[in-house]
Parts: sequence; structure tokens; C-alpha cells
Amino acid sequence: MPTTTLTPSRPIQMIVTLEDKTKVADIKKALRLIRGIASVRMARVKDDNQISPSLHLRIKKARKEYANGETISCNTPEEMQKYFDSL
Repeated sequence: MPTTTLTPSRPIQMIVTLEDKTKVADIKKALRLIRGIASVRMARVKDDNQISPSLHLRIKKARKEYANGETISCNTPEEMQKYFDSL
């Protein structure tokens, strides 16, 4: 009879974003009751709206190319497919 070796599986993370802060404690408590939950941690989401200097330069270059008509513009998926087929 062949033997089967069980390999430990990697843990999977599930990210849940809550808008209502009053539900956090209840949800943490409920998650801890579920078999297989290894840990429950919280983190604040920080939106970083900063644009790096290199990205700013690329945006500036793209705007200049667009203003000079040096870009490709497709208004429909069909136009885009036709362009790709022509390459």
C-alpha cells in the first residue's frame, strides 16, 4: 500500500476592510472561535497619495507626448485589437 506524505500547507491570509469601527471587536471574537484560524491581527490602511519624483517626470513626459500627438489612441476595443493585429 503506498504511503502518503502530508506536506504542511502555507497559511492563507484573508484581508477584510471594515468601515464600521464598532464591529471590530465582535468580528475578532467571532474569528477566534473558528477552527483553523491561526491569528487575528489588525492594521490601519494608509493611503499614500504621494507621487515619486520619477513618476512625476514620467507623467509630465506622457502629457507632453499626448499634447504633441505622439500617442496612440483607441476609442473602442475593436480599434485596439486592429492596432495590436497591425504590430
